[in-house]
Amino acid sequence: MAKMINKTLILTYIYLLIYIILSSGVILYNKWVLSPKYFNFPLPITLTMIHMGFAGFVAFLLIRVFKVVAPVKMTFEIYATCVVPISAFFASSLWFGNTAYLHISVAFIQMLKALMPVATFIMAVVCGTDKPRCDVFSNMLLVSVGVVISSYGEIHFNVVGTVYQVTGIFAEALRLVLTQVLLQKKGLTLNPITSLYYIAPCSFVFLALPWYVLEKPTMEVAQIQFNFWIFFSNALCALALNFSIFLVIGRTGAVTIRVAGVLKDWILIALSTVIFPESTITGLNITGYAIALCGVVMYNYIKVRDVKASQPIPDSLPDRINKEYKMEKKSSDKFNPNDIVEIPRVGAEINDEEAPLITARLSHIGRTQLGNHAV
Repeated sequence: MAKMINKTLILTYIYLLIYIILSSGVILYNKWVLSPKYFNFPLPITLTMIHMGFAGFVAFLLIRVFKVVAPVKMTFEIYATCVVPISAFFASSLWFGNTAYLHISVAFIQMLKALMPVATFIMAVVCGTDKPRCDVFSNMLLVSVGVVISSYGEIHFNVVGTVYQVTGIFAEALRLVLTQVLLQKKGLTLNPITSLYYIAPCSFVFLALPWYVLEKPTMEVAQIQFNFWIFFSNALCALALNFSIFLVIGRTGAVTIRVAGVLKDWILIALSTVIFPESTITGLNITGYAIALCGVVMYNYIKVRDVKASQPIPDSLPDRINKEYKMEKKSSDKFNPNDIVEIPRVGAEINDEEAPLITARLSHIGRTQLGNHAV
């Protein structure tokens, strides 16, 4: 039993490490590709369309050709009323977020991303999925003050880049709320493969119009270099990030994921100053971000506490591993849902680059089905 627990913990830490590496890598890679000082491909919409096209193609192969997972029952009504609006805001968040790389540093972008809980809470209240609360409002105020201080201390402050990033954050927040309102109410759950299968092509189409108006004329006039291996590896990293998030959600709880996210942000800020020397961090930057981070941590604690209060008390780690071990011994190569015992877990949230519909709560059955193919 001790060896089994050690093995599980080691795998968990490996998955967390992979997630941190891939998440940081995608952001730094995108910045390097888009920046005029480095690879010089200043076409964020084109880069996003490459990601969406590649992800949709791979998802199609996995579902229709290799039959790794089965497609969900998607009606035209659900696609038109749920998938289309979610895809629109997902495409917008990626478009604005990637465009921000052209104007502001990676470190400052990560500091601005501390506004995500604020944006999500505002959108949730507006859409009626959450209620105004004094404890949450005080945390949101603390985060906002911290971001303002951090912005004031930014040496290379750029209004255009800041507006793009903040707009992208609110578009992502609205996408998250719409996912809860539209999909979860209809009882539709998408794993990373099926979400990319439905969301990526639709997002590609939404991006086609701004691409035609804003970037196509530039590509015709300017001499833009195109390196197949650069863009292939970049899109592959973005796709791998989706799957790593799914593995992390399946192995850990909400607290671990949130701590990993905070750790990733600090690592990313430090790495960006090394890889991109023009990214200068001031003491006021760090002070403001630390204040904002305190608000984020307090907000995460409240959300985790609320989720725990609404769910049965989960088994301890040894008991859960023992159940999973017995279940694995009992199961055959052919998946049998009757053999699965639902194990309550604390919900987990991850908001990251290129991760369209990773829902907050995934059933044990869904994780097991994908896990049988992934292992």
